Amino acid sequence: QVQLVESGGGLVQPGGSLRLSCAASKSMVVINVMGWYRQAPGKQRELVAHITSVGSTNYADSVKGRFTISRDNAKNTVYLQMDNMKPEDTAVYYCKVNGRENWIGPLRDYWGQGTQVTVSS
Repeated sequence: QVQLVESGGGLVQPGGSLRLSCAASKSMVVINVMGWYRQAPGKQRELVAHITSVGSTNYADSVKGRFTISRDNAKNTVYLQMDNMKPEDTAVYYCKVNGRENWIGPLRDYWGQGTQVTVSS
């Protein structure tokens, strides 16, 4: 089954903005960190941003000041607002959530399907 559903990717010009959303299943119990990773062609998957259940955030140096991660716990959703985008932001973006499918299930990381983000003129 698909636990996480991502949306919001697409093509944007340099300097433009996109907002990614990642919604976890309603039955999923999000215990800890929600985050975004990205993977460019020929590159390792890398952390973009993390946010804890109480709103503490971490960002990759390459996106600080340009990207903002946020979450809506009531909706089991994490967002990534991307502003002043650069060509080097081009990648497949993946949502990751740490939690349980239900209160009985094991704690583990769940990944979204990935959404393509392309920054180009």
